[in-house]
Amino acid sequence: MRAGRAQDLLADLTEPLTRRTCLTHVETLPRREGRTGDWPAWADPRLLEHLRARGVERPWIHQERAAELAHAGRHTVLATATASGKSLAYLLPALTAIGARSLDPAERRATVLYVSPTKALAADQLTNIEAMARGAGIADARVAVFDGDTPAEQRRWIRRHGTFVLTNPDMLHFGILPGHEQWASFFRALRYVVIDECHSYRGVFGSHVALVLRRLRRIAAHYRSEPTFILASATTANPEVSASRLVGAEVEAITEDGSPRAGLTFALWEPGTRARIDGRPGSTGSDGIGPGSTGSDGTGTYDSGPGAVGAQASAPPADAADRLDALAAADGGTVEDEGRGGAAEEPQRRSATSEAAAILADLVERDVQTLVFARSRRGAELVASGARRLLTEKAEQAGHGGGASALMDAAHRVAAYRGGYLAEERRALEDALRSGELWALASTNALELGIDIAGLDAVVIAGWPGTRASLWQQAGRAGRRHAGGGAAGGVGSGAGGTGALALFVAREDPLDTFVVHHPESVFGASVEAAVFDPANPYVMTPHLCAAAAELPIRDGEEQIFGPTATELLGTLTARGALRRRPTGWYWTLPQSAHDLTDLRGSGGEPVRIVEQGSGALLGTVDAGSAHTQVHDGAVYLHQGRSYVVDHLDVERAVALVHREDPLHSTHPQTASTIRVRQVERARPWRDGVTLCFGTVDVTDQVTGYQVRDVFTQAVLGQHPLDLPPRTLTTKAVWWEIPAALTEGAGIGDEALPGALHAAEHAAISMLPLLATCDRWDIGGVSTALHEDTGMPTIFVYDGAPGGAGFAERGAEGASAWLRSTADMIHECPCTDGCPACVVSPKCGNGNEPLSKAGAASLLAVLAPEG
Repeated sequence: MRAGRAQDLLADLTEPLTRRTCLTHVETLPRREGRTGDWPAWADPRLLEHLRARGVERPWIHQERAAELAHAGRHTVLATATASGKSLAYLLPALTAIGARSLDPAERRATVLYVSPTKALAADQLTNIEAMARGAGIADARVAVFDGDTPAEQRRWIRRHGTFVLTNPDMLHFGILPGHEQWASFFRALRYVVIDECHSYRGVFGSHVALVLRRLRRIAAHYRSEPTFILASATTANPEVSASRLVGAEVEAITEDGSPRAGLTFALWEPGTRARIDGRPGSTGSDGIGPGSTGSDGTGTYDSGPGAVGAQASAPPADAADRLDALAAADGGTVEDEGRGGAAEEPQRRSATSEAAAILADLVERDVQTLVFARSRRGAELVASGARRLLTEKAEQAGHGGGASALMDAAHRVAAYRGGYLAEERRALEDALRSGELWALASTNALELGIDIAGLDAVVIAGWPGTRASLWQQAGRAGRRHAGGGAAGGVGSGAGGTGALALFVAREDPLDTFVVHHPESVFGASVEAAVFDPANPYVMTPHLCAAAAELPIRDGEEQIFGPTATELLGTLTARGALRRRPTGWYWTLPQSAHDLTDLRGSGGEPVRIVEQGSGALLGTVDAGSAHTQVHDGAVYLHQGRSYVVDHLDVERAVALVHREDPLHSTHPQTASTIRVRQVERARPWRDGVTLCFGTVDVTDQVTGYQVRDVFTQAVLGQHPLDLPPRTLTTKAVWWEIPAALTEGAGIGDEALPGALHAAEHAAISMLPLLATCDRWDIGGVSTALHEDTGMPTIFVYDGAPGGAGFAERGAEGASAWLRSTADMIHECPCTDGCPACVVSPKCGNGNEPLSKAGAASLLAVLAPEG
């Protein structure tokens, strides 16, 4: 995209009256020249000849340094920007090792294992690696993907003959390590393990992957190999610390980025307020898609209320995003509408989903190749369908001329990409992206993770993606054009071009609102470190069982899992899961030990959603979300169609539903209690307040649900439910606040519960600025008199058994956390609270009681100055 066009596009996008005030900040990141090094003397000459033939005369300095460390057998993490050519840094030593025997028969055989967080990334890398190996004539590089989509006959061939195998953590856990005997030849020769996009391994998922990698190291040692780990990461804080924790061994970091960078114009965008339809606000129902909670404010599970279905408005507004919001109401609500019932009187902004769709349509109309990142699968579908709908409308209005034909063609070249597609669908979309057949794509973070899409002029990010690292990773997809004439152009080895546009569109959410009005929280701020805890006993216990089933755990071997492993092995032995013999610990039970662990799940058997009339299986919902998503009477949305739940059978894990289009939404109500199990750390805060961190038991019970009008959010009814309570043992950070302090701040007994509750909501929404978490990964409870502390207390806890490290990160950075929370509430222009400050989309108490003024007063005395 030509220099200056990004600014021209922003001027065009903000031309309509409804968008004049949307642009809150524009940051211009200048073009950066590349710095080159030299090819290592040990590199395969065939590779170097191939690279030079493709115009790659010399490597960037970070590629050279990382390759040298890996070749020397030192575990290495390369943490540089998107499109900086990290793949060449690990392919150089990997393919050199595989091809060495063909140059010198005395060299030992070598194999490489590549692990990516997504199937799409592995498929993309397969294309790149095959092309490089083929171009260099390295015949021993037999490259193959081994994942859940790989046919059985291919799996046998890969186990016997594969030398460069690409997989994911799930397949490593379920398919490779349990049957390691069939991989004996591969493991004996294992030279390198590549962990791509390692910054994505955080929270409980990161803890699981860390333990899978320890098991991998143990299996490799059994076959007398000690592979070198090469990790590729986005720019993060202290990458060597996170990488060392991930693999369980010391890792060295390369962070100096020598690649060139195209100029980037990065804009922050806050959608305007919605038009009103027939005297009522546009769609305000919840759509049932996206995360939620089962606690007072969530336990890190999903969805506080399933989908609302509304009627088509009779007079849709003129603004494109408003029209899409109105249409979304008819289809079941917009993605961000959940939980707004507490502040319906406040003006509501257009949803980021509809705004992004309208922006995408405008960009595509101007021949700008664009990628949109949405927060959820349904969000990606809505952005793509909304953009197509708007382009089609414009084509119909244009008549039958050439312009209409071009618009219709553009509409057909917009697609969605997300998880849940069949393998063939994913591959077809990926091929269409590479070929340029698709002009625009709306995606979940599946395309954040490294798929090389050349030629993108613009990226639109609809809603805060969870971390600064993800924000920059997504924004970095813009301008991924190779300059062609650079010293290391090609092979994913650096960006050229003259500039690109990245646009962050804020949801009506406290953190999003804070970011667009505080650009310093993004530009110039350090990127977060990945947070996860491999020592979590709830995570480690099933992995010890899996390890014992793979190979008996010999005395001393357990130390690879950490210092707490010995105690956990004793517990498992006492329970009868393992048997202690003189030679070690053995798995004794008949069932599969590997089935005890779901790396990405929330625990428990998924609940099947079955249409009662036909018996058709519509889908599944994870066990942790079932009580809030598919309780009796819940409105559930599936592929744009609404269903009402007739009965949730908890024991059989099935929800029976029937097709219906009600004009109401359902919102679960929960009762939560929290008990302190152990105070691990406590320190005086200020004015008698104590900041604590420790272990807690959170007990939640869905007690009933509200029925609300889909447009006005008026409560139409309330229904009780009889569901069993669920208890979560996890980690929490909490403030114990003397009653005298709240009274001194002018917060009386009657106002105190609302002040604590609002402050808790706000604190939950702002923690992702410090920790690599999403607000859906954490929960909270507040009480005016807690039975364990004896005083007013605010708790924020991890939504995973045993904790995920997020609450601990909040305790460590409590000063900055509280200051940003207080600033966010103070700067919100609403009067009584809104979704942009203290109203939570996942509140199990219906956002009652809630006092924005009380929270502001409370945080004024809690937050340290400066």
